[in-house]
Amino acid sequence: MKYAVIPAFEPGETLISIVRGLKKYGFEVLVIDDGSGPRYAGIFEEAEKDAFVISFASNHGKGHALKAAFDCLAGRASDGDTVVTLDCDGQHRIEDAVRLCDAAAREPGTLFLGSRRQSGASPLRSRFGNAVTRAVFRLCAGIPVRDTQTGLRAFSARLLPYASRIPGARYEYEMNALFYCARRGIPVREIPVETLYFNNNAGSHFRPLRDSWRIYREILKFSASSFLGFLVDYTLYSLLTLLGAPPLSSNVAARCVSAAVNFSVNRRFVFRDSGPVQKSAARYFALALVILACNSAILCGLTLVLGVNPYLAKVLTELLLFVGSYLAQKHMVFAKFYDRECESL
Repeated sequence: MKYAVIPAFEPGETLISIVRGLKKYGFEVLVIDDGSGPRYAGIFEEAEKDAFVISFASNHGKGHALKAAFDCLAGRASDGDTVVTLDCDGQHRIEDAVRLCDAAAREPGTLFLGSRRQSGASPLRSRFGNAVTRAVFRLCAGIPVRDTQTGLRAFSARLLPYASRIPGARYEYEMNALFYCARRGIPVREIPVETLYFNNNAGSHFRPLRDSWRIYREILKFSASSFLGFLVDYTLYSLLTLLGAPPLSSNVAARCVSAAVNFSVNRRFVFRDSGPVQKSAARYFALALVILACNSAILCGLTLVLGVNPYLAKVLTELLLFVGSYLAQKHMVFAKFYDRECESL
């Protein structure tokens, strides 16, 4: 059996044609009315002729709607069934949904994504959003995914209990799902699909500022924490060099102080590590020694060998080590908390 899940908030008439098309291809269709209100009741009543409709009195977000559908299907679907999710605005072709479901049936332990082909005809905000989230996801998860924002996804019904417990109520849910799959070792595969945009994707309810914060907040919090550490580091480094200390010894002293500040902020606010502080502190300061050695080597190379201004050299050095520091802290220093979250799902 193939199940199609469509979260819908204030949809147009397109929803009805999507439901009918899916029905013709043998799908059992589940539509979630995410608080659209009385004005849209007629559309959902028409859709209900060919689909099962779950309605919420108020809007809870796309992630909440998807998880409600997954909870509903978990009691009905068998492990051999497949589930596909689609957006309600008509940008996904039903033929592509069928292709993804067929792939999920062949590889039941894999999450399949309908990877959209972005071109000059695609809305600018869609192209920009995909480029940013692609870079963020690769940085955080360590695996390449070309289209992290696609709503066209398919997987075996055996993954429904897992999918329904991934955190996130709104647009961040779909990014979280990729993170948790990567962490749990669930393969993520992409299948190229055609995407249709109508009226420059005006039907999208994505709120650029609020929803982008939900998606990118982990890397943004780390960036803010790193910037705070950099300010402490750079200020102390500059003061010591102005007082006549050599760049190398100034760098070592400044790094020791800023490392303590950075560890405290990252542990509490960025990675939310609740384990024993001694263990994460030991891992962090072991990492700090490695970074300090790399930092000092690069700084000496820039100042003593290449003759770069010591203040500019300090900035360049910190930028070079930023990505490595983030990945090491996420996957080594504070990994235990994230592992416990994944294992609990």
